[in-house]
Amino acid sequence: MEKEVKEFLKYLYLERRYSKNTIHSYETDLRQFVEFLEDHFGKARIFWKVIDKKILRYFLIRLQEQNISRRSIARKLATLKSFFRFLLKKDVIEKNPAATVKMPHFEKKLPEYLTTEEMQSLLRLPNYKTFEGLRDLAILELFYGTGMRLSELINLKIQQVDLNERLIRVTGKGNKERIIPFGGSAQIILERYLTIRPQYAEKTVDNVFVLKTGKKMYPMAVQRIVKKYLSQVSQIQKQSPHILRHTYATHLLNAGADIRVVKDLLGHENLSTTQVYTHLSIEHLKDIYNQAHPRASGKSSKNRRRS
Repeated sequence: MEKEVKEFLKYLYLERRYSKNTIHSYETDLRQFVEFLEDHFGKARIFWKVIDKKILRYFLIRLQEQNISRRSIARKLATLKSFFRFLLKKDVIEKNPAATVKMPHFEKKLPEYLTTEEMQSLLRLPNYKTFEGLRDLAILELFYGTGMRLSELINLKIQQVDLNERLIRVTGKGNKERIIPFGGSAQIILERYLTIRPQYAEKTVDNVFVLKTGKKMYPMAVQRIVKKYLSQVSQIQKQSPHILRHTYATHLLNAGADIRVVKDLLGHENLSTTQVYTHLSIEHLKDIYNQAHPRASGKSSKNRRRS
């Protein structure tokens, strides 16, 4: 079993070009499934061809009994579906046992985001007169101004930024490139930051964002920076860079942007992934209606014509 798992992970890296974090998640899910099989059959050596739909259902039930969230269970099942498709393609198995196993149903949680006022307050917090403050402001401006992912910001290179055209070329999931425009505010801050960046960055480092020591930024450092400022303006529970991505998408849709354009800007493969933001946009419209329309409250109008 170990051989097939390693070959699958190698396939994800070389052919599907998945990120290391994604591959690690796949590996974790498969290791957990293998442990279940060893416990279920009472032996270490098991052949993939004996796995059937019933065994997969037993696995899902076991996960539910362990109080694992339905979202995590759905992800693990998606991993198994992909893995068994790979085994079928390689003729390791004759039939895919996961093909007709249904995903657990769960309600999608609406993503949290900042209001326009909270976002403006956030961008006023960094002390742009210091290197770290200016860098932090540039990070916040890009997260909010482009909706890029944390991994995309970390790996952003100098040559991927076109200040004159206000465009950034990022490499997203599946090693896919996309072009994202950014605004005048981000342009001004980026220009200032990139002017003083050479004083701190190591010569061999071509990443846009660096530590004060000159080395490239790493995920935990950026997460700490974002959390530091978010905690001062919002009570949102999960104070991560992804909140700024949610805010970017929500504000665009609230302002009337086409959802297909937002999909491309975010780098989503499927429109259904982007559609979760339309729920937020609808709630925004309802709030405006309730505040502005004289008949929204359902109360009788004083000027109502008498019968």
